[in-house]
Amino acid sequence: MTLITEQGAVEDRFTRADTLEAALAADGPVLIPLWLVAEYAKVRPQAEFGLSVTGSTAIEDVAPHLAKVSLVAVEFAAFADGRGFSLAQKILREGYQGVLRASGPLIADEFADALACGFTEVELPETLANRQPVQQWLAAKDTMSDHYQSGYGRGPSILQKRHAARKGASA
Repeated sequence: MTLITEQGAVEDRFTRADTLEAALAADGPVLIPLWLVAEYAKVRPQAEFGLSVTGSTAIEDVAPHLAKVSLVAVEFAAFADGRGFSLAQKILREGYQGVLRASGPLIADEFADALACGFTEVELPETLANRQPVQQWLAAKDTMSDHYQSGYGRGPSILQKRHAARKGASA
């Protein structure tokens, strides 16, 4: 897997674990699925860990665990499945301030959108990382400077800019 931030490729501190035994055997922080969180937190209450959820997971299922985790990885089933972007926004509205990771078959053209939705990093399967190297991802993040949705991305939306321009023209 390749892990990309706004600054480029980084090493992953987390080890994925799908069973309690694997999580307990890992050195350092682990990334575990939602169904394993309660059991792991009971056995290792002070351990640093991350939570892995699918894009279709309800925020009500994720929210109770946000204060315990330092990473939330939202798993994308396909690059055309936008539910993970919506879930990221909901996670941030819950007050989560840790690392938010988009994981799965995303494409470089989605990097700007991922960052605008609050993701701090993207984890790619090696097959996609080989087809679209890190340099392509970094170039793609700067291709979109404007956005239509309010509360999305950095700075005012296109609509907010138009309203401000009209207000300035009529003054």
